[in-house]
Amino acid sequence: MIGADELLRRVGRLNRAELVRWIDNRWIVPDIEGGAWLFREVDIARVELILDMRRDFAINDEAMSIVLGLVDQIYSLRRQLRRLCDALEAQPADIRERVRRALPPNGSRPA
Repeated sequence: MIGADELLRRVGRLNRAELVRWIDNRWIVPDIEGGAWLFREVDIARVELILDMRRDFAINDEAMSIVLGLVDQIYSLRRQLRRLCDALEAQPADIRERVRRALPPNGSRPA
């Protein structure tokens, strides 16, 4: 984990005022230890994502909150799907095959 000063050094496109605003908006949620913010690698990646989206798509603060909420939902769904796939793979072969047969072909909708 790194502190705010190190984060700002690593991500030169970010300034302290932006970082504070993003934390206030809860776009970035650092750990707090001894009154200091500590950022994990996932926080650094999220900072880069926000900066890229602002630059590439000119997303304003109001829209950014919506976009990040949707991104978070996608990641949550991916984690849930991974857990479901892992649980399916732990089942006996006959059950796995029955589930696979019950699924519609790729790209088609269930009847």
